[in-house]
Amino acid sequence: MPVTTLKLPDRLKSRVAKVIARTDQSAHAFMIEAIEKQTALAEQRKLFVADALAAENAMLRSGKGYVAKDVHGYLKAKASGKKASRPKAKAWR
Repeated sequence: MPVTTLKLPDRLKSRVAKVIARTDQSAHAFMIEAIEKQTALAEQRKLFVADALAAENAMLRSGKGYVAKDVHGYLKAKASGKKASRPKAKAWR
């Protein structure tokens, strides 16, 4: 495995040391876990944006969309365990 050196500002290094002092984790393991989590979040964010752009393009091509009030009502009903009919897409052009 290649070696990577991180130069941490003193304040951050001190904060990390305080956090790991209360765990059974090494500073190395803590930083690996933090980098892994941030990498996963960045990957998820990239997919989320790509999905949103694809949905926007599909909406623009079809000329159909959903009324926000209908979607909110549907989600509220589902969240409270009630049966609800999915809203229908409507032409917005």
